This record gives sequence, structure tokens and C-alpha cells, in this order.
Amino acid sequence: METVAHAAPKRAMPWFAGSACALVLALVAGVTIGPAGPDWWRVPLALLDHLPFVSLDSGVGDTDWSIIWQIRAPRVVLAALVGSTLSVAGASYQGVFRNPLVDPYLLGVAAGAGLGATIVITVNRTGSLSWPVDPLPLVAFAGGLAAVLMTYLVGSTFGGDRTSITLVLAGVAVTSLATAIQTFLLQRNSDVVRQVYSWILGRLSTATWGDVRLVVPYVVVSTVVLLMHRRLLDVLRVGDEEASALGADVRRIRLAVVIAATLGTAAVVAVSGLIGFVGIIVPHAVRLLVGSSFRLVLPLSMMLGAAFLIVADIPGRILDKPAETPIGVVTAFLGAPFFLLILRTRQGSR
Repeated sequence: METVAHAAPKRAMPWFAGSACALVLALVAGVTIGPAGPDWWRVPLALLDHLPFVSLDSGVGDTDWSIIWQIRAPRVVLAALVGSTLSVAGASYQGVFRNPLVDPYLLGVAAGAGLGATIVITVNRTGSLSWPVDPLPLVAFAGGLAAVLMTYLVGSTFGGDRTSITLVLAGVAVTSLATAIQTFLLQRNSDVVRQVYSWILGRLSTATWGDVRLVVPYVVVSTVVLLMHRRLLDVLRVGDEEASALGADVRRIRLAVVIAATLGTAAVVAVSGLIGFVGIIVPHAVRLLVGSSFRLVLPLSMMLGAAFLIVADIPGRILDKPAETPIGVVTAFLGAPFFLLILRTRQGSR
């Protein structure tokens, strides 16, 4: 048994190497491509030119370098953080609920976090209030946690085994409730509609290094906790009773994973807006490549999720320039057909 356990990671090494290469290429492409700035082929030279002990004539002036470093780079890094977090959170939710159809968006976490962010924007719409720390991710976390707990309670009440249908329906109901409250707030505060609406559609165009610094602590804590539980998620696949018989504290594992995944999701949603389907597309694609073991699914989802969202953000920058297509629209175009395909495949396999 131990030999098999050690053999699986060895067989997965090419996938880890390929995922790392895909992420590096996505990072370079994301920084290189844009509606303004220097020629694309000069950007890699400019990046190399700013490394220690490297001197190249990239032909990139100070203005173009500001476009690369102050506009494109934080956007790409934030996209990587958001994609990575949504993917690993989606895979974790699917493991802890033993349901491959759930993700942060469908469980209502994103909508709850969005409601929390809307409350903060509404309360501080004039920008006159000062806070010792930025309240956006904190309030978004509270809203996201409340939403996922409500989804879980409703799903378990009407379906004791927390089947796919009951959890998805509960998530839809909780999302609708959070959206209704959000709409009510916007009707009462019409002056923030434009700001909230642009946020709801998902936006990376306003990303700054300040946004990156804001979410990094939450993302790191969330990701570390989830990766530490990847072997325990494999244990939960056999069922609660069997896992308990093997010595696993099922309730503690489920609570830790839900809180960690919600923390990361709420933090990134607070700065990126609602970006759906990432937590379904990436983990399912990873399972098709390496199987269903969470020891492989979680770290690969983390890398490929980052690469996926960076690449998905590129069409929005260039297809409708100088205007931009919100990243949430792009992921919905990709994710909705993928989700329908999953439903059809699962129904056909029964």
C-alpha cells in the first residue's frame, strides 16, 4: 500500500511540471498582452532588464514600463491569486461535501461575500469614514461564512445525505436571498449602483499592488490550511461513518475546510467581484487528468486555476478595446456550457 501511495505522486510529476510551465507562460502572456504599451516582444526583455546583474537594451521607456509594472503586473498577479483561490476552494468544497457539483459560487459563498462588500461600499459611499484596517474582506468573510452555513443547513435539512440536487438548490436559494438584499440596498442608495454593478460583474481592470497586498495574507492562510487537509479529504471520500471509524474527526475537518475555503473566497471576491464557474471548471479538468485523489487535485487546481484566470482575462482586454469585457462575463461564457456538460454526463452515467 505504501509503495502505491508513493508511486502516485511520481506518476503525477509530469503534470506538476506541465502545470508550473503553464502558469509561467500565462504570467508572461498576461503581462505582455494589452491594448496599450510597448510592443509585445519588448516586454520580456524589459522584465529581464530589471533583474539584478542583467543589462539589456529593451527599448522600453519609463512610461511604457509604468504601464507594464503598475497596470498590467498587479492585474496579472491578482488574477493568479483569485483563480488559484477559487479553484482550490471549489475542489475543497467538493471534497468536504462529497459533491462534485458545488463551488464557491453555487454554494452562495460568493453572493454572501458580495453582499458584505456591498454593505461596506454603501456605508462608506462618501469615502469619509476611516478604518484601522480595510473592512471589505472582513465583512465579506462574515457574509460568505453565513451564506455557506445557511446552504449547508438547508441542504442537510431537506436531504440528509446532502445530495447534489439539494445542495445546489439550497445554494441557489441562498444566492437569491443575498441578491435580493443587495438589490434592496442599492435601491435605497442609488449613488453607489455604478460602483457595485461594476464590482458584481467581476473586475480586474482596477487592480493595484495595494489590492494584492490586501488579499495575500488571507489567500496564504486559506491555501495552507486546505493543502494541509488534502489527505484528510481523501479519507472523507469513504463516508462520514467509515472516516470516523478510521480515526478522523469528521466534524472538525469539515469545519476547518469550510472556514478556510470561505476565508480565501471572501477575500478575493472582495477585490475582484463575482467570478463564477472557476471552482467547477478547473477541479473537474484536473480530475480528468490525474484522478480524484485530493493529494493531487488541490495543488494542481491551485496552479492551473491561476493560469486559467490569467488567460481568461486576456480576451476581455483586447476584444472590445478601448472598453473592457468584465472577467465574470468571460468565465460565465466558458463555465455555463461546461457545467451543463457535467450535468449531462452525470445523468447519463446513472
